[in-house]
Parts: sequence; structure tokens; C-alpha cells
Amino acid sequence: MILREPCLPRGWYPREKSAIEEFLAPFAGGTPSENPAPAAIAPHAGWYYSGVPAAMAVSSLNREAETVAVIGGHLPEGMPFLAAGEEGVKTPLGTMEIDRELREEFKKQAAGLNSVQADRYQDNTVEVLLPMVHYFFPNSELLWLRFPAELSSYEAGKLLAESSRGLGRRIAVLASTDLTHYGANYGFSPKGRGKPALDWVKNVNDAAFINAVLEGIRSGDASQVLVRAEEDHSACSAGAVLGAMGFSAALGKTNARLLDYRSSAEVEGPGRGEDNIPDSFVGYAAMVFG
Repeated sequence: MILREPCLPRGWYPREKSAIEEFLAPFAGGTPSENPAPAAIAPHAGWYYSGVPAAMAVSSLNREAETVAVIGGHLPEGMPFLAAGEEGVKTPLGTMEIDRELREEFKKQAAGLNSVQADRYQDNTVEVLLPMVHYFFPNSELLWLRFPAELSSYEAGKLLAESSRGLGRRIAVLASTDLTHYGANYGFSPKGRGKPALDWVKNVNDAAFINAVLEGIRSGDASQVLVRAEEDHSACSAGAVLGAMGFSAALGKTNARLLDYRSSAEVEGPGRGEDNIPDSFVGYAAMVFG
């Protein structure tokens, strides 16, 4: 079996099975059948920063899914859809097989929309979430995808739903994006530094993107998600979000809710005070559709 090896260095997520189980155990409770989500949005920073909201999102997905499609991003407009071409991926919990039948069916369905090429690149947007997916879905297969930041990704999400229906496959979709990357590290500081900057990111910039997702899934108009991401620099992987929205829309699931929002500034600096807010930080949200 041809396997995809991990590429992220240590520090992004635990490499020991026991450490992963310890981190995720608090999210394993509850009844998965209570309002299981067909799709969710999770952040993709290192677990120290965004592991809690990511785990909230992954654990909310329908655990009866036979395949979990993880849609990453970091792809600009004009790029093809990407899919891992291997037969499986290695995680600290073992090997998770790729649903090759669904991958090929999606390629056929998407051919008239955009090409689907092999994802040969190193990228965190999918890999960092895989140990969580493997933990909550130990018997499921995986579909590794990445979508570009363009409206065709919304249509691709619909085609993913159609592909799974055609095969009689129960699938869940996890979209991967971080929100505003603020500060000198990212070349984006329109509100200066400190508490005014953090408040603006949380209550204005990231809030506008989150609201665009909530309203877009209800209205069926995903265009504002892309507009907010591009004009406000408020999401690094909008194509992934559009894919999850299109998938949910095709299922007739037109509700969405925010599970959690936080930023790396709050993780790094609890108790540091307003004068010690980091110069650079990133926003994270967990959302579910249903």
C-alpha cells in the first residue's frame, strides 16, 4: 500500500498515541446521534493554539460516516482541486485508508468544473486534523482534498455530495481554515497593536466572515464568504469553507452555528494584561452545519 507520510515537524500535534488520546478524551463523551453534523469547519494551527476548537468541530460530525472528507486550502483562485493520490495516510494512531472509489468518482463529477490533480505538496491544512479524524472515526476511510478560493469550490462541494450519493456512501465533511492573521508577522496591521487591534479582529473582521458563513448557508449565496475573505483578509482557506457549504446545501442542510471562537493571543497571554497582547496573532473558529 502506498502511504502518505506526515510532513509537519513535531510541535504541531502530539506524535504519541497516548498523548492524542489524553487530549481528545474530554471531547469523546456525549451521544454522537444527537444532532450529528454532516459538515463542520475547524482551524488548522498547532494543537496548542487551536486544538480545542478543532476537536469540538471534529467530534460534532456524524460518527456513522463511512468516509470523512477533509478539505484543506491555502490555494488561490485559478488553482486546480487537489486530492491525495496515495492509498492511505499514516497518523500516530496507525494507517487511515483513502477512499479511492469516492476519489475517482469525485474526479469524474468535477471534470467539467475544474481539474483534480494530485496533492504532492507539503501543507498543514489537512494533516494537522488527521489524528483527530482518526481518533473519532477509527473505522472510517479518508478523502484528502484541497480547494481553491473561488466559487467553483462551492459547486465542488455539491458534486462531492452527489458523488457520495451515487456510491451509496455515508460521508462527513470537515473544512479547514484559520481566520484573520494579524500583525507584523503577516504584514497586516490596520488597527495598530494591543487591545484595540485584538478587539477589532474578534468583533469586526472575524465576526464579518463568520456571519457571512452563517447567512450564506441559510440563503444559498456563498459569494459573500469569498468577498469577506479576500477584502478583509479574514480567512486563509476560503475554498475549503465553500466546499463544506456546498456539500451541506446539496443535502438540504441550511443551518449553521458557531461552536467556539478564540485567538492565539488569548492562548499565549492569559493574565498578561492589555499591555502584553502579542503583536501578531490568528483567529480560530469552530462551526457546524446541520
